[in-house]
Amino acid sequence: MKKLNLTVLVSALLLLAGFNANAQDAGQILKGMDDVMYAPKDQDSKIKIVLIDKNEREKIREATVLQKGTDMRLFKFTAPAAQAGVAFLSLPNDVMYIYMPAFGKERRIASHVKNQKFAGTDFSYDDMEAKPYSDKYTPKILNTEGDAYVLELTPNPDIKTDYSKLIATINKSNYYPAKIEYYDKTSRKVKELVNKQIEEVDGYWVSKYMTMTDLKKNHKTKMITTSVTYDNGFTDDEFTVRKLKQ
Repeated sequence: MKKLNLTVLVSALLLLAGFNANAQDAGQILKGMDDVMYAPKDQDSKIKIVLIDKNEREKIREATVLQKGTDMRLFKFTAPAAQAGVAFLSLPNDVMYIYMPAFGKERRIASHVKNQKFAGTDFSYDDMEAKPYSDKYTPKILNTEGDAYVLELTPNPDIKTDYSKLIATINKSNYYPAKIEYYDKTSRKVKELVNKQIEEVDGYWVSKYMTMTDLKKNHKTKMITTSVTYDNGFTDDEFTVRKLKQ
């Protein structure tokens, strides 16, 4: 009987040790992904945006994206004329604004509408937020075979989101995410982000071609990076409501 109890105890300790190691490894992998994606001090990107509906009809837009650190992002449409000036600002502490030139006034985005789409794209305000994944999600390793890690990311208790989980496929070679799948509260996959043309530019990894697909509406948004510069010396003054409206 004592021998049986000892066997059970050892098995439990080994299981617990394996769980802790797995959790630690998953956290390290996710942090590695964040470190790669937010590696530059700042960046200035110009992108081409292609909206594709279920009938394969396309709409073309252009935009600039400024990023500083891990928690400041300013996205602004520059073309066509009907969209030029529409802008989104993400700041620390879950603060986000949108500016629509037609109304001439900025609007702060409430947490309960973060699931809404931004300006006709397939990216929600939640997706656009400048915030490391490791600050929002708890990771678990699902698979480590081949050339990628596969993590399940579940929202932390203090995070308000319509996603029940994300499945992230992360390249082992550079820790850049090749694919992220988004699941709703019923555990149904509703969106999928695929990163292609993952290249190293000036010492930093970037996806020059990404596609976000809304699986429910059969609609896609492609974002193609046409130019990017890093470590430009941006100050916080570039990420204000005043700049949002300019």
